[in-house]
Amino acid sequence: MKNLSARLRRSAVLLLALVLYAAPSPARAQQATFAASGDVPVVVSPVDLGEPAANVIVSKVLAENKRRNELLQKYTVVRTYEIRTHEGKLAAQSVVRMEYRAPDAKTFEKTSEKGSGIVRRLVFDRLMDSEKESATGKQHQDSALTPENYEFHLAGEDEVGPYHCFLLEVTPRRKDKYLFEGRIWIESHDFAVVKIEGHPAKKPSFWINRADFVREYQKVDEFWLPLRDETQVDVKVYGKRVLTIEHGPYVIPDKPELRTESAN
Repeated sequence: MKNLSARLRRSAVLLLALVLYAAPSPARAQQATFAASGDVPVVVSPVDLGEPAANVIVSKVLAENKRRNELLQKYTVVRTYEIRTHEGKLAAQSVVRMEYRAPDAKTFEKTSEKGSGIVRRLVFDRLMDSEKESATGKQHQDSALTPENYEFHLAGEDEVGPYHCFLLEVTPRRKDKYLFEGRIWIESHDFAVVKIEGHPAKKPSFWINRADFVREYQKVDEFWLPLRDETQVDVKVYGKRVLTIEHGPYVIPDKPELRTESAN
């Protein structure tokens, strides 16, 4: 009887890990960045709300993001991956040192771990493997925040902490588990993503009633890099679980001069 109970607990943990991995965390599903594009010499001064103004903003973001990416050659960051119950009880944690080298190489080195080994292997390890594999592959292009994948609508302006932002509503052009529906906050001077929130365009699993995510960015020197990811998953039978990824501190060894062209 005791062995049966232990097997059932292990099966429950395994199922929960697979369900959480299927949920579209921002770090894995769409990488939460605008894909690089050719330079688009536009002046952004949207007067009217709606799709035309949003497309002008997105064009500027694509150009600014490409320029920043070309200058950012390498950095390291400490990441803390955690899964908790809705009440805050820790299920698993991994602290990782991630090193990025341009144009798309990422390496991960674990520095500490605690909690369920099954969840760490099936969720955290797979998230890291998927991030390495998707950086330049088809999945990256299929999930990038581009007009090919999304319709953008300027809903207004908003404040996020110290940043004045354009608020864009985002609608996917197709039902795809790597796309999402939600909102994006764009910093009005740097034309950088400050925050993204939403839910998957396609239900990722039978076991998931709902999944919602938020990704926040921070300005490090002259670059905009991830600050925090949070994905809340409502799982059938098991209830709500929360996956978080804390990013920081960052170390950028070679700090190039980044000249920002202000838009009027």
